[in-house]
Amino acid sequence: MSRRADRLFQIVQVLRGRRLTTAALLAQRLGVSERTVYRDIQALSLSGVPVEGEAGIGYRLRPDYDVPPLMFTAMEVEAMVAGLRLLKAWGGGALAAAADPALEKLMAALPPPRRVAAQQSRIFAPEYLNHPAVREAFDTVHGAIGAQRLLRLDYIDAQQRVTERVVQPLGLFFWGNVWLLAAWCTARSDYRSFRLDRCRTIEILDEQFHETPDRSLNGFLRAVQPDMPG
Repeated sequence: MSRRADRLFQIVQVLRGRRLTTAALLAQRLGVSERTVYRDIQALSLSGVPVEGEAGIGYRLRPDYDVPPLMFTAMEVEAMVAGLRLLKAWGGGALAAAADPALEKLMAALPPPRRVAAQQSRIFAPEYLNHPAVREAFDTVHGAIGAQRLLRLDYIDAQQRVTERVVQPLGLFFWGNVWLLAAWCTARSDYRSFRLDRCRTIEILDEQFHETPDRSLNGFLRAVQPDMPG
């Protein structure tokens, strides 16, 4: 798919998921100028996509322009909307940034009655109040888990002692108002959990690891339940 074709597809997804969308918002989302957005909107209209509105006011897709309905119940839709809102407020920076486009695609795929109900959901999440470093720590740890790379932590424990740990990151858990890293600690040769807000520094090392039955997320869960905070 060409860059422009991909951009036109993204515009349709944004328009589907919103009631009214300005050229300024589209330009910001796509990283292009508003003039480019105007040209793209014209191209969509000429190709048969029913875009309504005009420059300076905003755009939307004609209400009857829709994809086949997904078989979600009203409660399932609200659960997804609430989950995305929570992730945007409390997740790492990368996943939080992905929440809005994901919500727009969800809205675009819903039939009109379900879309209206989802837009009227009264479940919200406050903005993340902890230090922005926690968001950055989340992104670092999340990336290391996916790449199966060791992490070096400078960690402050509950007794305010500072230690350096090299760990195999296994998973991230949201524990009330803090994120915990589930890991295998090479210094202790055992499972440990680490609060992200207590990590002074987190460094991704070059060395990779592979989960084994005795050093795995399932093994961690068996070892630490029912109480996990470290």
